[in-house]
Amino acid sequence: MQFSICVMANIDEIDFFTHAENLGYAAVWVADSQMLFSDCYAVLALAAARTQRLRLGPGTAICGTRLPPVQVAAVATLNRLAPGRIHLGIGTGNTAMRAMGQKPMRIKDYAEYVRVLSALLRGETVDYTYNGVTRPIKMLMHEHKYMNLEPKIPLYVSGFGPRAMQLAGVYGDGLVFAIPPRGMAVPEAMAHVRQGATQVGRSLEGFRTCALTNIVLLEPGEAVDAERVIRLIGPNVMASVYYFFDAVHEHDIEPPDFLRPYWQRYGALVAETPAQYWHFRTHEYHYTALHPGEAELIDAELIRATCLVGTAEELIEQMRELERQGLQELMFATGNDEKWRFAEAFSRQVMARL
Repeated sequence: MQFSICVMANIDEIDFFTHAENLGYAAVWVADSQMLFSDCYAVLALAAARTQRLRLGPGTAICGTRLPPVQVAAVATLNRLAPGRIHLGIGTGNTAMRAMGQKPMRIKDYAEYVRVLSALLRGETVDYTYNGVTRPIKMLMHEHKYMNLEPKIPLYVSGFGPRAMQLAGVYGDGLVFAIPPRGMAVPEAMAHVRQGATQVGRSLEGFRTCALTNIVLLEPGEAVDAERVIRLIGPNVMASVYYFFDAVHEHDIEPPDFLRPYWQRYGALVAETPAQYWHFRTHEYHYTALHPGEAELIDAELIRATCLVGTAEELIEQMRELERQGLQELMFATGNDEKWRFAEAFSRQVMARL
């Protein structure tokens, strides 16, 4: 299994990429949220110039904020800077869109977007509809200068539900998804991918799986809800809460069982902000910090419900089980200053023993 990191795009922390490369990580994925972080492609370009082996790409690039040919031009430019080290992760944009008070792209539109995107990445001509006008398009300048489509740029389709996972089987070279405790088991996710591939008669030879998760590496005898742990992983835990807060209010459904003990208290915190600004309140600190009152919500049960948790020995066994299930890459998200120390600790104590 390979290990990678998802970081929030920070133009002032390019040295973190060489730090990750020196620690043996396979890749660093860079979050794309236009009103929260630095531009992901500017950060990736600088990272490409500073590294030699590290695979790089957006994690994930957002459909709703860039046209397909714009996405391809960006990653193909990176592929000229770092040939063969670039991937494109693509997603509907929960945080990036909701931070504007908008919904992520609908699955029907996502399917059309990925259809066009995948064809352009292969250098093909594809019909594309823009502003109601359909015309054939292709990347015109990619063979001799400006940008490279070769070596091939792998397309990882982000899917957290069955229909999006099927799209990965139809169009993608890989799937990015969430694993338990927050998501879907590897065999179940791949069953949806295979269903999509079967629909179009496509082989999945060489197809890659990458799981996004949160990881808590406990020190010997340390409590799951220790102050250090909450400082490290608290923003990640609350990102899961924000996600379900939007879903509950948007669809008028009940919160998931693991959030019921916290729901009323969290709702009271959000209610301190006028309703028209709730989308600011629930997304502005995405993976980076906690609002006042949020740390007091986080206990051992909530951490275990949203993270992989354990000592080095316990995490190693969890990694081995995920590998037995067929997972090829495990990516953990991190957005605060603790990431430098955590990346090193996880590399030394877990990765080195696998």
